[in-house]
Amino acid sequence: MANIKSKKQSVPHRNKRLPKGPHGVELLLVQTVEHLGKQGEVVQVRPGYANNYLIPQGLATLATDHHKRMVEKHRAQLEAIERARLSSLQALAADLAKQSVTIEANANDEGHLYGSVGAVEVANALKKANFHIATDQVRLKGPLKELGLYTIEVHLGHEINAEVKVWVVPSVAEEGAAGAP
Repeated sequence: MANIKSKKQSVPHRNKRLPKGPHGVELLLVQTVEHLGKQGEVVQVRPGYANNYLIPQGLATLATDHHKRMVEKHRAQLEAIERARLSSLQALAADLAKQSVTIEANANDEGHLYGSVGAVEVANALKKANFHIATDQVRLKGPLKELGLYTIEVHLGHEINAEVKVWVVPSVAEEGAAGAP
């Protein structure tokens, strides 16, 4: 019988030691990462954050001299792309500011909801209105527990926020049942 050795599969970025800076691992951001930095910046993070999140997700790469030169060479193009992205986010914010969505919920006679309306319901109502907003972009100060009109903030990124009017109304089936003798 032949002696068969199994090769251990390894992740390519984990078999090399990451270059250390004075405060951690130096990485070059491929994409803008909120609360960390913008695209093309050199940042220093802890090795675990680099190995487990930034590099595998394709958000950053090692900050080698070659990569730094390439970023400097393409900086004008990157800035043009970023400006276009910001203008599209501002246009989306302007469209959202004009938007009003209605959410139906079960409520008692005093207008208190049996449950509550949260970010998931607001994001779903915006999706029905053809705005693709993620649940984590909806910023509520707390769950909506009463019928009425609310102004809700939607964080689009890059410090661009939009305000959306949300109407919480009683569900249609409930109104018909309450009006019946």
